[in-house]
Amino acid sequence: MCGEAISSPHIQPVMQPSLKIFSGTGSQHLTQQICERYGCEPGRIKIQRFSDGEIQTTFEESIRGSMVFLVQSTCAPADNLMELLLMIDAARRASAYKIVAVLPYYGYSRQDRKDKPRVAIGSKLVANMLTAAGADRVITMDLHAPQIQGYFDIPVDHLDSSAVFIPYIQQLKLENLTFAAPDVGATNRIREIASYFNAEMVICDKHRKRANEIASMVVIGDVTNKDIVIIDDIADTAGTLAKAAGLLKEKGARSVRALVTHPVLSGKAYENIAGSVLEELVVCDTIPLKPGAPEKVKVLNIADLFAVAIRNAHENKSINNLFIHSQRRDK
Repeated sequence: MCGEAISSPHIQPVMQPSLKIFSGTGSQHLTQQICERYGCEPGRIKIQRFSDGEIQTTFEESIRGSMVFLVQSTCAPADNLMELLLMIDAARRASAYKIVAVLPYYGYSRQDRKDKPRVAIGSKLVANMLTAAGADRVITMDLHAPQIQGYFDIPVDHLDSSAVFIPYIQQLKLENLTFAAPDVGATNRIREIASYFNAEMVICDKHRKRANEIASMVVIGDVTNKDIVIIDDIADTAGTLAKAAGLLKEKGARSVRALVTHPVLSGKAYENIAGSVLEELVVCDTIPLKPGAPEKVKVLNIADLFAVAIRNAHENKSINNLFIHSQRRDK
């Protein structure tokens, strides 16, 4: 009847979608640690290969209506990337509420621009594939170039290794701390960390003949009697690190150590590290180390960092508290 009062129905509170974390074969140990920090068990997923190597992924529990986090570093072999794409597609077809691709290491990030004729931009291609497969969000760490985030049309949470590197550097208590950028492209990253410590920085300017081969290198800045910390995102063959460390020592540095986020460490990397003047090479566990690592290689765990990022993404909270490199010590 017109004009009759209508009683308002009881409004039910919005329920948070359930969270489930699954691992690809390339990040099982890290995923287990993330789940331990989060207080849950990794989800059940079956990843099998046919005789010819073709991959098949199957979720062995219901994920309908769940916010699904798929953890997989896309390091070599390329099967890890294909596996992640199939996991995303399977989750989408299983009616997941949201699909978050968690890539501690984002492979192909070094191919971020067309720096010579007739080459692919691999990092853009990977971004397109992740989005096309059905990812709603990406969580990653220390992209080779921060602007790669712009290759995505979905949200990207870009974590920073300074959250684990800065506490490690603080406990070293180095007297004449100076930071070194392994190339000109790393200067912004190094400048922020050097500013945090009110420390100086130098640059190792290098020129390459081709990938993984350095033609020449010079040091810009004074390193005499300094304790040098080189910071970089990727160590592949470790040839750059070994050469930079040797050059810094020749120029009068008292000690040289390197902190690198992603330990790709291929080819003669272990041999290069063992034979270098580096005091130590400190890496994050975004990629599992291959057997036989020299004693100089130390690993920092990032499970806490990713567990908090996953929790905040699930609860729609900011991840700003995970970034400490812009906070000066004297504030």
